[in-house]
Amino acid sequence: MTRNHKKNSNTDDRTNCEKLEGHSRRDFIKRSSFALAATLLASRASLAVNTAPRKVRIAVVGGGFGCAFQWHEHPDCIVQAVSDLRESRRRLLMRVYNCRKAYNSLEELVLAKDIDAVAIFTDGPLHVRHTIEAMKNGKHVISAVPAAWATVEQAELLLDTVKKYGLTYMMAETGHYQQSTISARKFFKQGKFGALYYSEAEYQHAGLEGLYFWNGKRTWRYGVAPMHYPTHCTSQLVGVTGERLTEAVCHGWGDDSPILRDNVYKNPFWNESAMFRTNRGSAFRVNIWWKGAHRGCERAQWIGDKMSFFAPHPNGLGPVIVRSGEQMEKDDAGFLRKAPNFEQYKQPHWWQTDMLPGPLRHNTGHEGSHSFLTHEFVDALVHNRRPAIDVYESLAYTVPGIVAHKSALRKGERMKVPQYKRPT
Repeated sequence: MTRNHKKNSNTDDRTNCEKLEGHSRRDFIKRSSFALAATLLASRASLAVNTAPRKVRIAVVGGGFGCAFQWHEHPDCIVQAVSDLRESRRRLLMRVYNCRKAYNSLEELVLAKDIDAVAIFTDGPLHVRHTIEAMKNGKHVISAVPAAWATVEQAELLLDTVKKYGLTYMMAETGHYQQSTISARKFFKQGKFGALYYSEAEYQHAGLEGLYFWNGKRTWRYGVAPMHYPTHCTSQLVGVTGERLTEAVCHGWGDDSPILRDNVYKNPFWNESAMFRTNRGSAFRVNIWWKGAHRGCERAQWIGDKMSFFAPHPNGLGPVIVRSGEQMEKDDAGFLRKAPNFEQYKQPHWWQTDMLPGPLRHNTGHEGSHSFLTHEFVDALVHNRRPAIDVYESLAYTVPGIVAHKSALRKGERMKVPQYKRPT
């Protein structure tokens, strides 16, 4: 089922799988809804408390990246079952989550009546198909990125599925909860940027060719287009300001590699660079580079007229804040200019705070984001609320990359990005 080769985080086996009394999913929703006052139901804020009348029974599918989360540590969750097509990965999942129940496939697992939700960490092109399979059997879903694969039609199929079954969907995008992104989101809500008129995000990951083969065969990653994996970047603006990306102009670079001449995606690019326009008229540059002389990073920088914030750069600078100033100085040509104030920013470890339940307050993968994703999904189910990265947010991260790749294939043609409005 999965050939996901993402690097796993070290996780502690702290909670045993437990057998729960048989309750219907409808009863679970009623009990969860009653647990929170109506004023809190409308809130998107995570609640780092154990108020669940019973635990969310989750199943984890995909023993690569799927092993890197903290479902077994959350006070409101229990890992009820696991699955992977590879026996070695099934065993790994069982060991990480101390769970005794395993299924050979997702298709078998979703038929179980004692599971409330499924964490889908399978091959990227299968996310929508597996979400449909889970939801038609009454299961809530959190899936790895991207939410949809390569086409706008896939994105709209996902949206239609979530609407049809009325279940919770969340995308596990790490960029939304990186420590620097959390800081930027707080700065934005506090109005510290002033007018945030420009942002940049970049995902540099040279050497992915090592993931293109497994056991002598091509994996789903072989030749994948960079902009079909955009969410590590797009989340760092859309997830901070709530803006939507409305137009894309993108350019790609490739070489004569046989990988680029022969892949199922007909993708000719190693690297893609896009400029997006937002619904607020701002500019957002995204670089996704998978080959070249660069050091590797997932980072962003947010530029405002009062303050700018730069996440750590792989070449050694940051995190830093630059503030507008009134003191005058001369540049190297002798012209006067205002001198901005430059300061080092001590990045808080937000995972150490009451944003998370006590057992999850430890560092996890992708800059501490995994425990936040774990908590956000579980807490959304417990309190019957919309998760921060719901289906509409997920498509706002995913679809711009699909459109940007089309622009690159058309030599930088300006293209409109479809919009999916969340019901009020």
